[in-house]
Amino acid sequence: MNPNVQIVDRGRGPQLSTSRVTVQDLVPYFQQNCSYEEIMAVMPALTVDDIQAVERYVQGRYQEVMEEDRQIRERNAARITPPEIEEIRLRGRAKLLALREEFANKKKQERNGDLSNG
Repeated sequence: MNPNVQIVDRGRGPQLSTSRVTVQDLVPYFQQNCSYEEIMAVMPALTVDDIQAVERYVQGRYQEVMEEDRQIRERNAARITPPEIEEIRLRGRAKLLALREEFANKKKQERNGDLSNG
């Protein structure tokens, strides 16, 4: 165990002293019973000592951490995309689909020898 790894609060909530990874960043992985190896595969900058420090913090403040997780999930679920942004997304998706179709048609014509070389 590395005694230099601590949980500190730098204004973003409890986080590792060794990185910007917060306790809440790891909570979903603990909830899914991910192994240390699985967590480190997603966040390669973390060490076993880092994960253990967060795990100890969560165990010592379980109700508080889970309540914060619940509030975060509730806030995220309540977010809506403004209509003007949704319109931009829809236009972009339509444009992408049209370009894909155009590309597929050109490829089909090339295979059939329908396009002139020029």
